Amino acid sequence: MTEAAPQPDRPSDRTDIQAVVDTFFAAFATGPGLAERMAALRGLFVPQALVTSTCGRGPTVMDVDTFIDPRQALLGGGGLTEFSEWPTGGRIDVFGDIAHWFGGYAKAGVQDGTATEGRGMKSIQLVRTTAGWRITAAAWDDERPGAPFAGDAPVGAAG
Repeated sequence: MTEAAPQPDRPSDRTDIQAVVDTFFAAFATGPGLAERMAALRGLFVPQALVTSTCGRGPTVMDVDTFIDPRQALLGGGGLTEFSEWPTGGRIDVFGDIAHWFGGYAKAGVQDGTATEGRGMKSIQLVRTTAGWRITAAAWDDERPGAPFAGDAPVGAAG
């Protein structure tokens, strides 16, 4: 079986990948436009994508719907207000038709009248499709005792 050779990196790859990452993070906000942001988020993934949360509890592996649906309910339910999540810096690696974004993120909002905030690291794997770059997998871990965060990288991360 003959397989197509990988596409060479294109000048727009990093810009296109960063746009996917920015759209991913922008989805996690309360306020007007939630349905549109969630639809845009869903469109970033290949149908079989997996999303994994660790956060000190062991891995929770979700398909796209299992990841998005409860977050949409939380963001639109009224108990969480003034919430947003944003990247604090990251690195993009590209080879042919695969790419990886690894970076820090922060989040803040008001949950049932109490201000809350957090930060951590996310890993997003992408592939080039005929529709553009799409997420095949994402994983995250939040800062906590034993997993400190310093700037855009976890403490002890190789540089």
